[in-house]
Amino acid sequence: MSLGKSRLWGVVARGMAMGAADVVPGVSGGTIAFITGIYQELLDSISRVGPHALTVLRRHGPLVAWQYINGSFLLSLFTGILISVVSLARLIGYLLDTYPVVVWGFFFGLVLASVIPILRRVPRWNTGAVIYLILGVLVAIGVSELRPAQVPATPLTLFLSGGLAICAMILPGISGSFILLMIGIYPHVLTAVHELQLVKLLSFAAGAVTGLMLFSRLLSWLMHHYVARTLAFLGGILLGSLKIIWPWKLPSDEVAAMGDKMAPLMSNTSPWTFAEVTGESSYLLAAGAAALMAVLIVLAVDFWGHRRGAHH
Repeated sequence: MSLGKSRLWGVVARGMAMGAADVVPGVSGGTIAFITGIYQELLDSISRVGPHALTVLRRHGPLVAWQYINGSFLLSLFTGILISVVSLARLIGYLLDTYPVVVWGFFFGLVLASVIPILRRVPRWNTGAVIYLILGVLVAIGVSELRPAQVPATPLTLFLSGGLAICAMILPGISGSFILLMIGIYPHVLTAVHELQLVKLLSFAAGAVTGLMLFSRLLSWLMHHYVARTLAFLGGILLGSLKIIWPWKLPSDEVAAMGDKMAPLMSNTSPWTFAEVTGESSYLLAAGAAALMAVLIVLAVDFWGHRRGAHH
């Protein structure tokens, strides 16, 4: 499958949006992939990377193998993600430090609005779909209630953590970095990156690649065979994940290990309680405006994607 130049740049732009979301602990790049209309293609393309692609390469040559795995699409997408992570990580980090409530307000609106295009694509609503929707909500709320553990950073735990994080990253609504933080591996991964601890990095990367290959195949198969229940479950995960990214938070009594220091865990509160306890502005209007802007962006992207799909 070849990509035209305009589509290629469109895929790069989607990758940049996914990378920007993945930088924020609590927001998943999978959400962006879904609302920009490339989720199914992403799953199908990744699921083709494997032993059979090597057989195609051996029998038919590099060009056919590249087309088989939809290589131009994957290369464009991951280039966009990389550009975004490298260039936007510092900006998003600055905005999160300076205007946290407004930034979280924007992502809250983004995730809330993303539920609409996902649930609208459920082909038929029945008891099974409703049950899976509720199950998705419960899974996301369960993840949000996790409390940090202290897992030792052995090659095996890093391998398993890499697999778990990449699975979360593919799922709309659950952030891979949030999962790593909760199981206590996040600081170890950051240290391994900063100090170039190759054995640890390779263990984590091997787990991520393995998880990506296996989980993308499973999700792709589910999306083709059980589309209504799978979409309802994904929509439920998005709804439940709103608890994780609620903009107004206050420190609770519990603490989370963050590198060499302990950071307080945050619990949700109302904008008025937040202002009263912190003595700062609740930024209610700014956060509300940011959330509304995000909702309008998602609905516009969905409308544009829907129209393009109708014309093809």
